[in-house]
Amino acid sequence: MRASTKLSLCAVFCLASALAVSAEVYFEENFPDDSFESEWTYSEHPGKEFGKFVHSSGAFYNDVEADKGIQTSQDARFYALSKKFPPFSNEGKDLVIQYTVKHEQNIDCGGGYVKLFNCDLEPKKMHGETPYEIMFGPDICGPGTKKVHVIFSYNGKNLLINKDIRCRDDVYTHVYTLIVKSDNTYEVLIDNEKVESGELEADWDFLPPKKIKDPEAKKPEDWDEKPTIDDPNDEKPEDWDKPEHIPDPAATKPEDWDDEMDGEWEPAMIDNPDFKGEWKPKQIDNPNYKGVWVHPEIDNPEYKQDDKLYARKEICAIGFDLWQVKSGTIFNNVLITDDIELAKEKADAIWKSRYEGEKKMKEALDEEERKKEEQEAKKSDDVQPDEEDEEEDEELASKSEEPHDEL
Repeated sequence: MRASTKLSLCAVFCLASALAVSAEVYFEENFPDDSFESEWTYSEHPGKEFGKFVHSSGAFYNDVEADKGIQTSQDARFYALSKKFPPFSNEGKDLVIQYTVKHEQNIDCGGGYVKLFNCDLEPKKMHGETPYEIMFGPDICGPGTKKVHVIFSYNGKNLLINKDIRCRDDVYTHVYTLIVKSDNTYEVLIDNEKVESGELEADWDFLPPKKIKDPEAKKPEDWDEKPTIDDPNDEKPEDWDKPEHIPDPAATKPEDWDDEMDGEWEPAMIDNPDFKGEWKPKQIDNPNYKGVWVHPEIDNPEYKQDDKLYARKEICAIGFDLWQVKSGTIFNNVLITDDIELAKEKADAIWKSRYEGEKKMKEALDEEERKKEEQEAKKSDDVQPDEEDEEEDEELASKSEEPHDEL
């Protein structure tokens, strides 16, 4: 029995070790210093006014050094920065894309998403129309657009998710995570909390529908879809028809009315209290009612199942390809892996302490600014009476200098 137990424990340990070894981190970037300037590549695509990223933790933070990422620094600019890494395929594996976004400028209109590319990417030529494999992350523009994009390239088309995933729209750091599983399901997490999930085939238009309406089927001519009909035995009452308006019986012809000058006098019209409207026969159940006709469906001959919707044959680059009206967004802690638990552990280690530290510092700065404004307003109020006194003195002086009659 003991030997059997030892063998079982050994088997579990070996399996766990094998899984740990197989887990891979394909790419990770925490922007520890300004070396991104040489390790990442800015696009030089013509016709675009590109902005620059700076290495910063922003105006408020939890740890001034650990929280540093790359920050958009110029308003009303396109941003195009990318980096290549060794190629990989997620076929047969889960894929996790995770990074942090901090819109500390209280962004009004601009992107905060990332794109994953295959090895065809030429970083210096990257622009908005450059083909990509996956696009993921928040996008904000006014009160109407506050969404998380999840877009997959499939057979040359970019497919948007058929659901509306709302992004965070405050000024603090948030962790965005996309998990694409090898069973063709997905999850979207914000700050390690699931905000959306489902099946790839159901939530994107990867494939044509499995069923289509039978083109040969037609609704029978005698198919009756009316649940009720007029009662043939119902008759309109003889006294039903009354005019909608009648002359006001209380109206009298004015004494000064001149028929020759004013024309023939007519009393004003008022609503008829006896008016009943258009008569309609009462309804009874239709004995020939067959229900709503449903068009029969058949298997779609164009539908072909694809068990590898999730799979990307080749991924070897990541890029920020954005437009921002107001700059100030900070990107950090980029992770691409097949290890879901590792991504969750890293998100837990990053988010809560950073969020709370940022919030505490931001509130302290806001309070300091509020007190400063109060002091400036008080100084302004204190100066105003002195100015009024000076104006009064000048007025008295001018009056004393005016000529006057002697007594």
